[in-house]
Amino acid sequence: MAKQLKNQASILKKLGITQLNPMQEEAQLAIHSSNEVILLSPTGTGKTLAFLLPLIAQLNADREEVQALIITPSRELAIQIEQVAREMGAGFKINAVYGGRTVSKDKLDLQHSPTILIGTPGRIAHHIRIKTFDPQTVSHLVLDEFDKSLEVGFEEEMKAIIASLSSLEKKILTSATHGVEVPSFVHLKRPIYVDYLEEGVQKLKLKTIISPEKDKLETLGEALCHLGNQAGIIFCNYKASIQRVSDFLSAKNIPHGCFYGGMDQKDRERALIKFRNGTHQLLIATDLAARGIDVPEIKFIIHYHLPHRAEEFTHRNGRTARMHNDGTAYVLKWVEELLPDFIDAPNIEAIEEAPLPEPSIWKTVFISGGRRDKISKGDIAGLFFKQGQLKHNELGMIELKQDCAFAAVHAKRIKQIIKYTNNSRLKKKKVRVFEI
Repeated sequence: MAKQLKNQASILKKLGITQLNPMQEEAQLAIHSSNEVILLSPTGTGKTLAFLLPLIAQLNADREEVQALIITPSRELAIQIEQVAREMGAGFKINAVYGGRTVSKDKLDLQHSPTILIGTPGRIAHHIRIKTFDPQTVSHLVLDEFDKSLEVGFEEEMKAIIASLSSLEKKILTSATHGVEVPSFVHLKRPIYVDYLEEGVQKLKLKTIISPEKDKLETLGEALCHLGNQAGIIFCNYKASIQRVSDFLSAKNIPHGCFYGGMDQKDRERALIKFRNGTHQLLIATDLAARGIDVPEIKFIIHYHLPHRAEEFTHRNGRTARMHNDGTAYVLKWVEELLPDFIDAPNIEAIEEAPLPEPSIWKTVFISGGRRDKISKGDIAGLFFKQGQLKHNELGMIELKQDCAFAAVHAKRIKQIIKYTNNSRLKKKKVRVFEI
């Protein structure tokens, strides 16, 4: 126990966390004491860390095989969990597999078995079929956002995966939604519930913006000027609507990114990177962005289209007022539009005339080397400070991937950094550096 606490203290120090929140502490106790746990807590309250900490504490460092399988409904959530697990620096090999990247790349990563394997149902089921890894070595199963991963569309894959896990000792299910029925094929007997959903998102404010016209684009533009330089997500119901809103904002010179299911995986990932590092302060998205993406410090969300179900409304709102921050969810409605029963008519926000939001001070560069090349964030920072002649306040967030990296650079230094660092050597690799 003393060693376990020491390891946890070391992990929290690496993550810059001084203290776990009550939900995380209770989840740890439940996962350590029970073989079946259902963790219910609002989006943004730290569920990933809540299950990863006790999970890592229970893994055997002497076994070179997949011991923990974490299944997620989306690629973005798989990538996010992989990133958090790596940042914990617990010494275990961790890999994520998902649609949108080649199976051959998966096979290369899985040549040496990871201790923790993270993935989407379809891709995990595929690797079990082609025998990339042995499911019989898996002792711990996590179904993150299980209300989505156990939906009808994933049912056959999930049945096949769970049927193949003959050595399971522990099952952990997480969700930000109440009242989801767990299918019988999961074989839960007497799960312990850790339920923090009633806590709600305490610092969330809900407000209405009234559009005098049925076409709400002009009102949206006025609202964004009114809200100023803050990070926010605009939720639309359809891909075509995202394009229309995007074209409108581009015409007004309001920088933004887009995020929806039909996009290429690379473009989706880069949209999130630019949003996280401040290159874009606005993201126009479908409900794909309502859960399972790592985007901290969102000050507001706008329901450009009203969601069809209460569950979607809850998940969208959960993108803001996360952890200890406050935030506002705005319902943008035509004056004659009726709100669904699950949306109480909130306070009306009066829109004040204001100039366009200031452009971001950040631009994003791509670096063609990553973790697989033994390159660290410190290596990239060193190259940019010394050879690139950046000052410390001119380099923003660095994100390191397996085969590449991304860095936020002050916009006025973007040409300088590319001129001085492109085709430089980082460790043993010659890297390209260019703006995306």
